[in-house]
Amino acid sequence: MATILVVDDEMGIRELLSEILSDEGHVVETAENAQDAREFRLRAAPDLVLLDIWMPDTDGVTLLKEWAAQGLLSMPVIMMSGHATIDTAVEATKIGALNFLEKPIALQKLLKAVEQGLARGSAAPAPGGAAAKPALPANASAVASAAALPMLAVDNAAGGTAPAQTTSISFDIPLRDARDAFERAYFEYHLARENGSMTRVAEKTGLERTHLYRKLKQLGVDLGKNKGE
Repeated sequence: MATILVVDDEMGIRELLSEILSDEGHVVETAENAQDAREFRLRAAPDLVLLDIWMPDTDGVTLLKEWAAQGLLSMPVIMMSGHATIDTAVEATKIGALNFLEKPIALQKLLKAVEQGLARGSAAPAPGGAAAKPALPANASAVASAAALPMLAVDNAAGGTAPAQTTSISFDIPLRDARDAFERAYFEYHLARENGSMTRVAEKTGLERTHLYRKLKQLGVDLGKNKGE
């Protein structure tokens, strides 16, 4: 278990990364701007930092420079951005960043980068020292959303029991509401069958776990009651 600091001015990004990393067993702290991150770093040294580049008060590269100049860059730092150029990624790496993730961040890339960062531990590059090459943003587009959901069906043969609302969706409501009701029942069904395991539900439904979290939050699915031991 590691302590990971997520620094991003977008609340949705902070919440999403917190949920994913917490589900992996890590302790996640968040900061919505550079000042919050500075204050946290003065109180404690996290095992890893996920640092957004574009923030309203102080950008991530500038904050990285500050930590390097003050001797506070003792932990691996992974930069994040949806708009940064390769030059920016290279600059951050020269300062001391370990890696670079392009938004929207694919789940497997996130988990792999975090695993590699934590493996470095206290061996993170010192300011001005040799640094590993960053995972530079690719020009390819992000992974597309999963295909449309199949027609309503209950898999009794597999021994599963669908939530009651699966069979009680009214046809007298607007299509959007009916679709949301079906999707909610669909995901609750799979969560119940997989004892709340987000990894297995993602595999069953064909969604990346990042997208799965977003969809469940959008539908208002209560993850707490489906969470396994």
